[in-house]
Amino acid sequence: MTAVLPAIRDFEAAARDRLDPTHYDYFAGGAGDELTVRANEAAFARLALLPRVLRGAGSPRIGVTLLGSRTAMPVLVAPTAFHRLADPEGEKATARAAAAAETIMIVSMAATVAVEDVAAAAPGATLWFQLYVQPDMAFTEALVRRAEKAGCAALVVTVDSPARGRRDRDVRNGFDDLPAGMRCENLCDGGAGPVRPIVMSPVISWEHVDMLRRMTRLPIVLKGVTHPADARLALDHGVSALYVSNHGGRQLDTVPATVDLLPEIVAAVGGAVPVLMDGGIRRGTDVIKAMALGASAVAVGRPVIWGLAAGGECGVARVLGLLRDEVEHALTLCGLASPQDLEPGLVWRC
Repeated sequence: MTAVLPAIRDFEAAARDRLDPTHYDYFAGGAGDELTVRANEAAFARLALLPRVLRGAGSPRIGVTLLGSRTAMPVLVAPTAFHRLADPEGEKATARAAAAAETIMIVSMAATVAVEDVAAAAPGATLWFQLYVQPDMAFTEALVRRAEKAGCAALVVTVDSPARGRRDRDVRNGFDDLPAGMRCENLCDGGAGPVRPIVMSPVISWEHVDMLRRMTRLPIVLKGVTHPADARLALDHGVSALYVSNHGGRQLDTVPATVDLLPEIVAAVGGAVPVLMDGGIRRGTDVIKAMALGASAVAVGRPVIWGLAAGGECGVARVLGLLRDEVEHALTLCGLASPQDLEPGLVWRC
């Protein structure tokens, strides 16, 4: 990748040119009519920033600490499946780029590289592990033990998936399995043998969250919380952080944009635990808006995939570097010394 790509949109265009069209649709697409996919980005366009002036803040410091993990910027790598569809090195390349950027990578349970191999490929990376609780709790525990042994610092438990989203693009393309030579490496018993399917089950409940808390000392982050009542329940069940997400519009279509949902979740939590969010973040100004509305940090999924497809490890590094530079620039123009100085009054709804 030699061309100068100054924005996330440019990386997406480059990725679209390089990816198999079916695989591009898998990454880009969402559920139903993709109303939520579009809403996530459109919501940020309806928000404006109101900068302060003459603050004498100096160069901003944008590092944050989350659940004991220090990151150089408030942008994490969201869990996304099947990175080897974008680049032969897959999650290994993503992890090396995340380590170089000094940020957290959340490794997907549906990764095409085993979590142990991701950790080995990027010894300096801070990894969290994304988990769908399986009805087979023995297998769930085996996954947790693998994540612990690999050095993952937190469990990110996806809770918005009692059933798989209906994604029309994948149906039209007949995309229902990985190509030959690829598999979901974390879904093999003991790292060997046949691949288990991910079971998305409507029987998973708060009781399973309690079982996870008894199973591991790792902090538990609940991903997919969109209702304030669930945020309050999560506190009752002892979770360490909440992660506001509508799964990038890939589960239930017509769910509101995450940045629109964020303030109510933040209010419900009342500062008891960190609140993360993803969905529609394409600029450093989007990061600033989300944090002004109460997010402790944000995560990006599709932009990382576009970087990976456009230029492998280097492409992911450029995407993360671009977002870091844009966050620093936006904070400077807002007259702020750090993300901790952000507050809701800096955001104006158009």
